[in-house]
Amino acid sequence: MISIKSLLKRIIPQPIFQLYHFCLAFLGALIYRFPSRKMVVIGITGTKGKTTTANLVAQILEVAGFKVGLATTVNFQIGQEKWLNTTKQTMLGRFRLQKILRQMANQHCQYAIVETSSEGILQYRHKFIDYDIGIFTNLTPEHIEHHGSFEKYRQAKMKLFQKIAQKKNGVGIFNLDSDQVNFFLQPKIKNRLGFGLKPHPEIDFPKFIPEKYSLSAEKTIFALNQKEFSTQLIGQFNLYNILASIALARSQNIDWPIIQKAVSHFISPPGRLEKITAKNKQGENFLVIIDYAHEPNSLENIYQTAHLFHPQKIIAVLGSQGGGRDKAKRPKLGKLADQYVDYIILTNEDPYNENPQQIINDITQGIKNKSIKKIIDRQEAIIQALNSAHQNDLVIITGKGGETSMCIGNQKIPWSDHKIVQEWIKNNSKIKTDKKLTADS
Repeated sequence: MISIKSLLKRIIPQPIFQLYHFCLAFLGALIYRFPSRKMVVIGITGTKGKTTTANLVAQILEVAGFKVGLATTVNFQIGQEKWLNTTKQTMLGRFRLQKILRQMANQHCQYAIVETSSEGILQYRHKFIDYDIGIFTNLTPEHIEHHGSFEKYRQAKMKLFQKIAQKKNGVGIFNLDSDQVNFFLQPKIKNRLGFGLKPHPEIDFPKFIPEKYSLSAEKTIFALNQKEFSTQLIGQFNLYNILASIALARSQNIDWPIIQKAVSHFISPPGRLEKITAKNKQGENFLVIIDYAHEPNSLENIYQTAHLFHPQKIIAVLGSQGGGRDKAKRPKLGKLADQYVDYIILTNEDPYNENPQQIINDITQGIKNKSIKKIIDRQEAIIQALNSAHQNDLVIITGKGGETSMCIGNQKIPWSDHKIVQEWIKNNSKIKTDKKLTADS
């Protein structure tokens, strides 16, 4: 069934929509008196890593003594006040975004960090925000359903850096290892910095590339500028996020010891590679990871990182969004689970107005070799995964992360993967089912 919103998009010419979004952006900025002009605004864009990078940047700036405002997919912050983002929007709408920027300015925040999505840019939410610094994390062909093509997707993200290039002292920070970096280097931003894990001798501006690094299940250790770093953040993808935040810090002349301290004490945002230790009824210890990963690239990063723990077996709880969101990715998600994990439970995520069983069937197309269970009830799926875990196993629950609601039809119901796991840990002796996973019949 086609929604009214989708129908309007089909019948109203695109230029009319663009004018509508532009007017809303201007009106929002006007009502709240262009608050971004009062702060240094940092925009972070890319397919993955935006939220963690934004929180890393915030922590470094805070340790350096600055008052910080933050708006990400997961959380908001104005100085010492912090709260979760329950809107299910990476980038707030024009009025709400300008309102929170005004609140940051009124509270004398010196920096505002804004996770800047391609969809937000497409709807002109970035307009009339006075960006000073842009960070490019990476780019892979995702979210194409909103843009129509990969080219339009990257063009949308490029607009952030074109905007910063207009600033007299704008700063651009780029992932040099991305195969898309040359595209994003086109705007003539005055101050450019790069980060990555490869040498890049062709780059003539400052680079932040570790002399050495080591990845393990407990921590990440690396040397940069002949200084040693250690962090609880794990996985190569998180090392990229750390390097991006360090490049930002150095662009603001923050001293190395402050950066080292902030990085070493950083704790991931909720639902970003969140680790929980659990014990089954037999007294066997196992690990649970909750992560927001819902696209092929991020899911593969999580599954690859999981092998750092050397688990006995990996049990995956996997779903995919409905509502017309990139249906082509569903078998890809299944294929990745088929490649990296031992047992798979397919379940609901955010079906919106789609049939959850059909979404699960779409994912199943990518699974050829592994045992699967299909359990639409997400809570029951998580419980069965936990009940099936034994000594040194790893349960990976992806798709929702730290989200606090699930969209079913036109309803948004309260939800928390974290709470379900914690409740199981507290009451697992009361759970009657204790089934081992078997192939779906």
